[in-house]
Amino acid sequence: MRSDELKLLREKVRRDIHGRWGETEGVRCRDILVCAGGACISSGEESVRDALTTGIEEHGCAEENRVVEVGCVGLCDLGPVVIVRPEGTFYKKVSAEDARRIVEEHLIGGRVVEDLLVRDAETGEVLRTVEEIPFLSRQVRVVLRNMGLIDPMSMEEYIARDGYAALARVLTERTPEDVVEEVRRSGLRGRGGAGFPTGVKWGFTRKAQGAEKFVVCNADEGDPGAFMDRSVLEGDPHSVIEGMAIAGYAVGAHQGYVYVRAEYPLAIERLKWGIEQARKFGLLGKGIFGASFDFDIEIRIGAGAFVCGEETALMASIEGKRGMPRPRPPFPANKGLWGKPTLVNNVETYANIAPIILMSGAAFAEIGTAESKGTKVFALAGDICNTGLVEVPMGIPLKEIIYEIGGGIREDKAFKAAQIGGPSGGCIPQEYLNVAVDYESLNELGAIMGSGGLIVMSENTCMVNLSKFFMEFLADESCGKCVPCRVGTIQLLEILTRITEGKGEEADMDRLMELAQMVQKTSLCGLGQTAPNAVLSTIRYFREEYEAHILRKECPAGVCFKKKKRRKQPVSWAKT
Repeated sequence: MRSDELKLLREKVRRDIHGRWGETEGVRCRDILVCAGGACISSGEESVRDALTTGIEEHGCAEENRVVEVGCVGLCDLGPVVIVRPEGTFYKKVSAEDARRIVEEHLIGGRVVEDLLVRDAETGEVLRTVEEIPFLSRQVRVVLRNMGLIDPMSMEEYIARDGYAALARVLTERTPEDVVEEVRRSGLRGRGGAGFPTGVKWGFTRKAQGAEKFVVCNADEGDPGAFMDRSVLEGDPHSVIEGMAIAGYAVGAHQGYVYVRAEYPLAIERLKWGIEQARKFGLLGKGIFGASFDFDIEIRIGAGAFVCGEETALMASIEGKRGMPRPRPPFPANKGLWGKPTLVNNVETYANIAPIILMSGAAFAEIGTAESKGTKVFALAGDICNTGLVEVPMGIPLKEIIYEIGGGIREDKAFKAAQIGGPSGGCIPQEYLNVAVDYESLNELGAIMGSGGLIVMSENTCMVNLSKFFMEFLADESCGKCVPCRVGTIQLLEILTRITEGKGEEADMDRLMELAQMVQKTSLCGLGQTAPNAVLSTIRYFREEYEAHILRKECPAGVCFKKKKRRKQPVSWAKT
């Protein structure tokens, strides 16, 4: 496909879509968007889709009403979700029977089905459209720009939303050095955890010596409660494919690999289909857009080892070896896959690339803070009213995410802490609820941005038990290559278990601190180096809970054990 052919196809699809939404012989055409993200599918999305399709056919209005499965809308706890366009009417928790009512009352009768609409939790006000729902309207969507709007299995719909326009621009108008500089100018930092400047990493790989180079997408999302990368691959796979192709051109690579965990079958299916479509349209393969640039992508499926989220362990797994990290330097930019220069970024990072090219790096840099540019996608989970997927500008106060977007704590419980950055992250207590969500501010509090898991906890959470939960996960996922991580995490877990069982000793606090700092400083890779974060942050902010468990044998939250009541001594009749 040539760039002029891409432009013509884009305009044609746009005309078709917007033309449908106009009046046709007095009948208004609509698109009925059914969320087909993982959460909605598990809630019965397929039966809703089938009921809508069957109802439309039975009423003979299939020409003016089209059912479209789209990616994750974001409000996962309200699924299955149905949105009627162009009105934007948002229906929640739709059943198959509800779907038939939507057909009969809304599509045929022109009346909105009121009891399926979202209501404001405080005022009870009906929120009819997407634009009226704070969870959605308060977001700034760059990575999630197409989520809930297009069919992820349709190349044409992605193209209609400026898909592959950025790739066409760089191949026909920009040099590789220009692209690297544009990404550097944007200030984008890697969204996989460490936050290393993306443009700098691309520059290192570009300058690395080697006739053969590789581009790798890290989609091995293993944090408990995290589903950002999975949702993007399920709902907008072409955004990642396009970003990887641009990266390949920029650094001089002709082969890309997406490493995705086997637990994501839907993401794998849609990504595979997207790659096949891109090849069919000539957007992957030989001579893309008529330029002397060849690039292709293959999928590698991981077995679900958390350590393979670390880039050197990931590359070992791609090579067919056991997924274990290696010392750095040399860094992947100089010696990566099969000893060749390799660029490794995660799903969210690549999904940012096309928008940066289209809006310019300078425009992207205007979003966020001085040191943390752009937006960040979070998976909201835990004791929060609105669980789901959100994208917000860097620097937004944590309180705004939790209360204005997330709707606050369930059952009007008190906020206790937010665990950010997954099991390797840290806890942010109530007194820092207004902290700016950016790399520097979170690091100062002993937390990390991580890939974007955000677990909100209420007063009913025991912080010692939470720390034990994460340490249990990390000890189990340690690859065992280095002693500090292999042995240290087990010892930390043993101490935490003893404390939660009411067997803690006064010296355990010092043991935990000393051991955690040792593991942090001496482990080989990021898993071990960040494994003690939950322990250190909970001791830092919730020391009194540890002391209650150890000294008074009490769990303030009533999770681990309750203070035993003193039993009355039985009466001895022999002494009376």
